[in-house]
Amino acid sequence: MDPARRKSWRYWPPAQLTLARLRELLREPEALFWVYGFPILMTLALGIAFRNQPVEQIVVDIVAGPASEATQDALSKSASPERFKTRVLPELEAVTRLRTGRTDLVVMPGNSADATGPPHYEYRFDATQPKSVLARSAVDDQLQRAAGRRDVAEVKLVRVDSPGSRYIDFLVPGLLGMSLMGGGMWGVGFVTVDMRRRNLLKRFLATPMKKSHFLAGLMVSRMLFMVPEVLILLVFARYAFGVVIHGSLAAVVLLILLGAVTFSGLGLLVASRAQTIEMVSGLMNLVMVPMWIFSGIFFSSERFPEAMQPIIQVIPLTPLIDALRAVMLEGAPLAAQLTRIGILCAWGAVSFALALRWFRWR
Repeated sequence: MDPARRKSWRYWPPAQLTLARLRELLREPEALFWVYGFPILMTLALGIAFRNQPVEQIVVDIVAGPASEATQDALSKSASPERFKTRVLPELEAVTRLRTGRTDLVVMPGNSADATGPPHYEYRFDATQPKSVLARSAVDDQLQRAAGRRDVAEVKLVRVDSPGSRYIDFLVPGLLGMSLMGGGMWGVGFVTVDMRRRNLLKRFLATPMKKSHFLAGLMVSRMLFMVPEVLILLVFARYAFGVVIHGSLAAVVLLILLGAVTFSGLGLLVASRAQTIEMVSGLMNLVMVPMWIFSGIFFSSERFPEAMQPIIQVIPLTPLIDALRAVMLEGAPLAAQLTRIGILCAWGAVSFALALRWFRWR
């Protein structure tokens, strides 16, 4: 590189601002933890909490009587014998256990008036507790089968438990989007207001540097940390929980870059005029909380009413997460995500343009 070009690079404001911000972050070990360590710990905790588990046991108390042993034996012959945890108890003790939540269902077996007739059962359960209602249905189904009931239609049960179909596979793209949103908003917006509060921006005002250079330097420096952060998260999810990317890795990386730019622009916009940490914190929460709730981080955004969907689908986190899930879980091509990409580009461009217009140094 010739000396003139080397000199122009050396004194190009966005490059120097980016390098300065990177040096500042690297000198703060706690910042590195929050950037790289915390998202991994959160993924680990949520991955363990929502890991695939066997069907939860149903606790059934059978009231002692002539038919109690036969009832217990009928439940033990279920296709999944470990599903029912049964015990034979006196009626008063069984009812007390139901009232105090220590059992899911009380079964009172009896015989028909005709000793040769079919058995009959009385179920006592808490109708306000979903598990108790489920227990009644499951126990009744098994006892009816044991009594000779036959289903008319033939059914085939196929258990799905492969990578891509688990909740952790659904969760990781949501966590990626949440990480990009938090990193862009707090990593750019909070830093900008903190610099304004400490009167550091006034020093930049005395230089011939343009606002666009300063804002671009902040965005680029944050992106240089944010993109590796989410890529590390992907690698961790792959080897810790077997999360597989079914689509193009390049498409995922492009969506991550686009999400980083979009939320960095939003962070700049929110911080363009805020004067205090309290003010920017309130504005950040005002922007992010609706996206935390409605954008489908932990469950599908389609669960909300149809009337809300036009708004939900255009807030920036929703198209980002939906596009990541389409590529990662369904193997969808990037070309199929052009509408969502267009929404993200619009948010990023408009946010940066407004931040550039409204930004003030002090």
